[in-house]
Amino acid sequence: MGALVLAEGDTFVPPGAGDFELPSIFLGVTKPMILIVLSVIIIAAFFLLASRKLKVVPSKGQFAAEYVYDFARNGIAREQIGSKDFKPFIPLVLALFSFVLINNIFGIIPVVQFPTFSHIGFPIALSLLVVYPVYHYVGFKRHGFVGYLKHATVPPGAPFAIYLLLTPIEFLQKFVLNPLTLAVRVFAAMFAGHLILLVFTLAGEFLLLHAGGVFKPISLVSWAFAILMTFVEALIQVIQAYVFAVLSANYIGQALASDH
Repeated sequence: MGALVLAEGDTFVPPGAGDFELPSIFLGVTKPMILIVLSVIIIAAFFLLASRKLKVVPSKGQFAAEYVYDFARNGIAREQIGSKDFKPFIPLVLALFSFVLINNIFGIIPVVQFPTFSHIGFPIALSLLVVYPVYHYVGFKRHGFVGYLKHATVPPGAPFAIYLLLTPIEFLQKFVLNPLTLAVRVFAAMFAGHLILLVFTLAGEFLLLHAGGVFKPISLVSWAFAILMTFVEALIQVIQAYVFAVLSANYIGQALASDH
């Protein structure tokens, strides 16, 4: 990924944040931008092809699409939003889960090998431009402007004096911190995971090419850890997509709830 400096002389130079800044491919377009567009094409093509000829006995593609849909519908949207209100938000939850999952998995696909959400701008945009306005919009629509502000920042049952401290904290959490932590969580996991893979991979290459004879076999150990961490990273990528979708649905559910 990019121009990685393995060594300066015989000194190992570990990868860092600068290795995630990929050069422009053409006209300012970078690899992460292309991957974002590619992910949308992959998701759209998958669901369109899988649902083109629906059968009672599903094909493998239809079964996979139905499984993902059922997981987003019943495992996330219904659980977090509630059986009364969840149906209008199924497409959003399904899209969020699929979109984050594909962009995360890009990090372990050969040749591609770059998790798009390791660039903070992408999860921030998804959180601030999609999730944030949706859950506040439905909250204001359900409770009214003043009603929603009270619903979000004034939990019932607390002593009046506590509200002097609690209300600003609730406001900060609901209107500032929630969208930021939603984005930072997936960004940090993708950035750190991919950085770990780079360290083990490049360290193995450096040991093989530049270390003394007795240390060269250690490169195999480094690469073995890189392979092991790839499987761990794959699990984390799925979990982070799930967490992003669950928290997004949870915010919507809290905004729509009758009580705090």
